[in-house]
Amino acid sequence: MSKNFELLQNLGKERTVFQAPAAPVPVPVEERPAVDLKPLELEMQAGQRDEMFKLVQRVFFTPGAGGSHLVVVAATESGNGCSWICARMAEVLASQVRGSVCVVDAHLRAPALHREFGVSNHFGLTDALQAHDPVRNFVTQLSRSNLWLLSCGADVEGAQTLLASDRMRALLPELRRTFDYVLIDAPPLRSGDDTIALGRNAEGVVLVLRANTSRRETARQVVQDLKSHDVRILGAVLNQRTYPVPESIYKKL
Repeated sequence: MSKNFELLQNLGKERTVFQAPAAPVPVPVEERPAVDLKPLELEMQAGQRDEMFKLVQRVFFTPGAGGSHLVVVAATESGNGCSWICARMAEVLASQVRGSVCVVDAHLRAPALHREFGVSNHFGLTDALQAHDPVRNFVTQLSRSNLWLLSCGADVEGAQTLLASDRMRALLPELRRTFDYVLIDAPPLRSGDDTIALGRNAEGVVLVLRANTSRRETARQVVQDLKSHDVRILGAVLNQRTYPVPESIYKKL
Protein backbone atom coordinates (compact mmCIF):
# COMPACT_ATOMS: atom_id res chain seq x y z
CA MET A 1 0.00 0.00 0.00
CA SER A 2 1.35 3.38 -0.99
CA LYS A 3 1.56 5.83 1.90
CA ASN A 4 2.90 9.37 1.90
CA PHE A 5 4.78 10.63 4.91
CA GLU A 6 6.78 13.63 5.98
CA LEU A 7 9.56 13.95 8.50
CA LEU A 8 8.91 16.26 11.41
CA GLN A 9 11.63 18.19 13.18
CA ASN A 10 13.46 16.50 16.03
CA LEU A 11 11.68 17.33 19.24
CA GLY A 12 13.36 19.81 21.58
CA LYS A 13 12.15 21.43 24.75
CA GLU A 14 10.56 24.39 22.98
CA ARG A 15 9.37 22.49 19.90
CA THR A 16 6.11 20.73 19.13
CA VAL A 17 5.60 17.68 16.97
CA PHE A 18 3.72 19.69 14.36
CA GLN A 19 6.56 21.92 13.20
CA ALA A 20 8.07 21.88 9.75
CA PRO A 21 11.13 19.62 9.33
CA ALA A 22 14.59 21.05 9.50
CA ALA A 23 16.95 20.44 6.61
CA PRO A 24 18.94 17.23 7.11
CA VAL A 25 22.50 17.62 8.30
CA PRO A 26 24.86 16.41 5.55
CA VAL A 27 27.19 13.58 6.45
CA PRO A 28 30.84 14.20 5.52
CA VAL A 29 31.97 12.02 2.64
CA GLU A 30 34.59 10.25 4.72
CA GLU A 31 31.91 9.28 7.28
CA ARG A 32 29.32 7.99 4.83
CA PRO A 33 28.81 4.22 4.75
CA ALA A 34 29.22 2.22 1.58
CA VAL A 35 25.97 1.96 -0.37
CA ASP A 36 24.57 -1.44 -1.34
CA LEU A 37 23.58 -1.06 -4.99
CA LYS A 38 20.99 -3.83 -4.74
CA PRO A 39 17.56 -2.22 -5.39
CA LEU A 40 15.17 -1.77 -2.50
CA GLU A 41 12.48 -4.46 -2.58
CA LEU A 42 9.81 -2.89 -0.39
CA GLU A 43 7.53 -0.70 -2.47
CA MET A 44 7.99 3.05 -2.14
CA GLN A 45 7.46 5.99 -4.43
CA ALA A 46 10.43 8.19 -5.32
CA GLY A 47 9.46 10.92 -2.85
CA GLN A 48 8.93 8.37 -0.11
CA ARG A 49 12.40 6.90 -0.70
CA ASP A 50 13.95 10.35 -0.43
CA GLU A 51 12.18 11.05 2.88
CA MET A 52 13.06 7.61 4.23
CA PHE A 53 16.75 8.12 3.42
CA LYS A 54 16.59 11.46 5.26
CA LEU A 55 14.98 9.80 8.27
CA VAL A 56 17.59 7.04 8.39
CA GLN A 57 20.40 9.58 8.07
CA ARG A 58 18.94 11.73 10.87
CA VAL A 59 18.45 8.83 13.28
CA PHE A 60 21.50 6.69 12.61
CA PHE A 61 24.19 8.89 11.02
CA THR A 62 23.98 12.23 12.85
CA PRO A 63 27.52 13.68 12.94
CA GLY A 64 28.98 14.36 16.36
CA ALA A 65 26.41 12.26 18.25
CA GLY A 66 27.70 8.91 17.03
CA GLY A 67 24.27 7.96 15.70
CA SER A 68 21.88 5.45 17.23
CA HIS A 69 22.07 1.66 17.13
CA LEU A 70 19.07 0.48 19.18
CA VAL A 71 15.90 2.36 18.27
CA VAL A 72 12.21 1.94 19.06
CA VAL A 73 9.67 2.95 16.41
CA ALA A 74 6.25 3.62 17.93
CA ALA A 75 2.95 5.19 16.93
CA THR A 76 1.05 7.60 19.15
CA GLU A 77 -2.05 5.44 18.59
CA SER A 78 -3.19 2.41 16.57
CA GLY A 79 -3.51 2.65 12.80
CA ASN A 80 -0.67 5.11 12.18
CA GLY A 81 1.31 2.79 9.87
CA CYS A 82 4.16 2.20 12.30
CA SER A 83 5.07 -1.26 10.95
CA TRP A 84 5.21 0.10 7.40
CA ILE A 85 7.61 2.85 8.47
CA CYS A 86 9.74 0.51 10.60
CA ALA A 87 10.11 -2.08 7.83
CA ARG A 88 11.23 0.49 5.29
CA MET A 89 13.60 2.15 7.73
CA ALA A 90 15.23 -1.24 8.26
CA GLU A 91 15.67 -2.00 4.58
CA VAL A 92 16.99 1.45 3.74
CA LEU A 93 19.43 1.28 6.67
CA ALA A 94 20.62 -2.18 5.56
CA SER A 95 21.27 -0.77 2.09
CA GLN A 96 23.48 1.95 3.58
CA VAL A 97 25.71 0.05 6.01
CA ARG A 98 28.05 -2.90 5.92
CA GLY A 99 26.96 -3.99 9.40
CA SER A 100 24.01 -6.21 10.28
CA VAL A 101 20.49 -4.85 10.83
CA CYS A 102 17.76 -6.63 12.80
CA VAL A 103 14.15 -5.46 12.87
CA VAL A 104 12.07 -6.77 15.78
CA ASP A 105 8.28 -7.14 15.90
CA ALA A 106 7.32 -6.31 19.49
CA HIS A 107 3.74 -5.40 18.55
CA LEU A 108 2.48 -8.65 20.05
CA ARG A 109 -1.24 -7.85 19.85
CA ALA A 110 -1.16 -7.00 16.15
CA PRO A 111 2.07 -8.24 14.53
CA ALA A 112 2.61 -7.06 10.97
CA LEU A 113 6.33 -7.04 10.12
CA HIS A 114 6.29 -10.60 8.78
CA ARG A 115 3.61 -9.56 6.26
CA GLU A 116 5.61 -6.49 5.25
CA PHE A 117 8.54 -8.75 4.36
CA GLY A 118 6.47 -11.66 3.04
CA VAL A 119 7.69 -14.30 5.50
CA SER A 120 5.99 -16.56 8.03
CA ASN A 121 5.49 -15.77 11.69
CA HIS A 122 5.80 -18.96 13.67
CA PHE A 123 9.11 -18.64 15.48
CA GLY A 124 10.25 -15.33 16.92
CA LEU A 125 10.22 -12.91 19.85
CA THR A 126 7.74 -14.68 22.14
CA ASP A 127 9.62 -17.94 21.62
CA ALA A 128 12.97 -16.26 22.37
CA LEU A 129 11.55 -14.71 25.55
CA GLN A 130 10.51 -18.12 26.85
CA ALA A 131 13.81 -19.83 26.04
CA HIS A 132 17.44 -19.33 26.96
CA ASP A 133 18.92 -20.03 23.54
CA PRO A 134 20.90 -17.35 21.66
CA VAL A 135 18.60 -14.84 19.96
CA ARG A 136 20.24 -15.61 16.60
CA ASN A 137 18.42 -18.96 16.70
CA PHE A 138 15.09 -17.13 16.39
CA VAL A 139 15.77 -14.65 13.55
CA THR A 140 15.06 -14.96 9.82
CA GLN A 141 17.37 -13.60 7.14
CA LEU A 142 15.56 -11.38 4.65
CA SER A 143 16.31 -10.18 1.10
CA ARG A 144 19.68 -8.69 2.01
CA SER A 145 22.51 -10.65 3.54
CA ASN A 146 22.78 -8.12 6.39
CA LEU A 147 19.04 -7.75 7.11
CA TRP A 148 17.28 -9.96 9.68
CA LEU A 149 13.81 -10.18 11.20
CA LEU A 150 12.84 -11.27 14.70
CA SER A 151 9.13 -11.73 14.08
CA CYS A 152 6.47 -11.67 16.79
CA GLY A 153 6.53 -15.45 17.23
CA ALA A 154 3.96 -17.84 18.61
CA ASP A 155 0.67 -16.56 20.01
CA VAL A 156 0.94 -17.41 23.71
CA GLU A 157 -1.34 -16.52 26.60
CA GLY A 158 -0.25 -13.37 28.39
CA ALA A 159 2.32 -12.59 25.69
CA GLN A 160 2.01 -8.82 26.24
CA THR A 161 3.40 -9.12 29.76
CA LEU A 162 6.62 -10.49 28.29
CA LEU A 163 7.64 -7.03 27.04
CA ALA A 164 8.11 -5.79 30.62
CA SER A 165 9.84 -8.96 31.80
CA ASP A 166 13.41 -9.32 33.01
CA ARG A 167 14.03 -11.59 30.04
CA MET A 168 13.08 -8.78 27.63
CA ARG A 169 15.41 -6.37 29.39
CA ALA A 170 18.19 -8.93 29.02
CA LEU A 171 17.30 -9.61 25.38
CA LEU A 172 17.82 -6.02 24.24
CA PRO A 173 21.56 -5.85 25.01
CA GLU A 174 21.91 -9.35 23.54
CA LEU A 175 20.34 -8.11 20.31
CA ARG A 176 22.70 -5.14 20.34
CA ARG A 177 25.71 -7.41 20.80
CA THR A 178 24.53 -9.72 18.02
CA PHE A 179 23.59 -7.07 15.45
CA ASP A 180 25.08 -3.69 14.63
CA TYR A 181 21.67 -2.00 14.38
CA VAL A 182 18.33 -2.95 15.95
CA LEU A 183 14.94 -1.42 15.15
CA ILE A 184 11.94 -2.38 17.30
CA ASP A 185 8.37 -2.06 16.02
CA ALA A 186 6.61 -1.34 19.32
CA PRO A 187 2.96 -1.19 20.44
CA PRO A 188 1.20 2.20 20.26
CA LEU A 189 2.24 4.48 23.09
CA ARG A 190 -1.33 5.15 24.19
CA SER A 191 -2.02 1.42 24.68
CA GLY A 192 0.11 0.98 27.82
CA ASP A 193 3.54 1.37 29.37
CA ASP A 194 5.31 -1.42 27.47
CA THR A 195 6.68 0.90 24.79
CA ILE A 196 7.95 3.38 27.38
CA ALA A 197 9.79 0.49 29.07
CA LEU A 198 11.31 -0.47 25.72
CA GLY A 199 12.29 3.14 25.03
CA ARG A 200 14.05 3.48 28.37
CA ASN A 201 16.22 0.48 27.51
CA ALA A 202 16.92 1.71 23.96
CA GLU A 203 18.71 4.80 22.68
CA GLY A 204 15.50 6.57 21.79
CA VAL A 205 12.11 6.53 20.10
CA VAL A 206 10.95 7.58 16.64
CA LEU A 207 7.31 8.68 16.82
CA VAL A 208 4.85 7.88 14.02
CA LEU A 209 1.80 10.13 13.71
CA ARG A 210 -1.01 9.91 11.17
CA ALA A 211 -2.09 12.92 9.15
CA ASN A 212 -5.64 14.12 9.80
CA THR A 213 -6.05 11.57 12.62
CA SER A 214 -3.40 12.10 15.30
CA ARG A 215 -4.59 14.85 17.61
CA ARG A 216 -2.18 17.52 18.71
CA GLU A 217 -3.22 17.07 22.35
CA THR A 218 -2.56 13.33 22.18
CA ALA A 219 0.83 13.86 20.58
CA ARG A 220 1.80 16.41 23.20
CA GLN A 221 0.75 14.06 26.01
CA VAL A 222 2.82 11.25 24.48
CA VAL A 223 5.84 13.55 24.28
CA GLN A 224 5.35 14.57 27.90
CA ASP A 225 5.06 10.93 29.00
CA LEU A 226 8.28 10.04 27.21
CA LYS A 227 10.16 13.00 28.65
CA SER A 228 8.92 12.28 32.18
CA HIS A 229 10.41 8.78 31.88
CA ASP A 230 13.70 10.12 30.44
CA VAL A 231 13.06 8.53 27.05
CA ARG A 232 14.91 10.31 24.26
CA ILE A 233 12.80 11.32 21.24
CA LEU A 234 14.87 10.98 18.08
CA GLY A 235 12.29 12.49 15.73
CA ALA A 236 8.82 12.03 14.30
CA VAL A 237 7.13 11.03 11.07
CA LEU A 238 3.78 12.32 9.81
CA ASN A 239 2.41 9.31 7.90
CA GLN A 240 -0.30 9.08 5.25
CA ARG A 241 0.00 12.73 4.35
CA THR A 242 -2.14 13.26 1.22
CA TYR A 243 -1.17 16.86 0.47
CA PRO A 244 1.81 19.14 1.18
CA VAL A 245 1.58 21.28 4.31
CA PRO A 246 3.26 24.69 3.97
CA GLU A 247 5.61 25.80 6.72
CA SER A 248 3.41 28.84 7.44
CA ILE A 249 0.54 26.53 8.41
CA TYR A 250 2.79 24.35 10.58
CA LYS A 251 3.73 27.44 12.58
CA LYS A 252 0.06 28.22 13.30
CA LEU A 253 -0.75 24.73 14.63
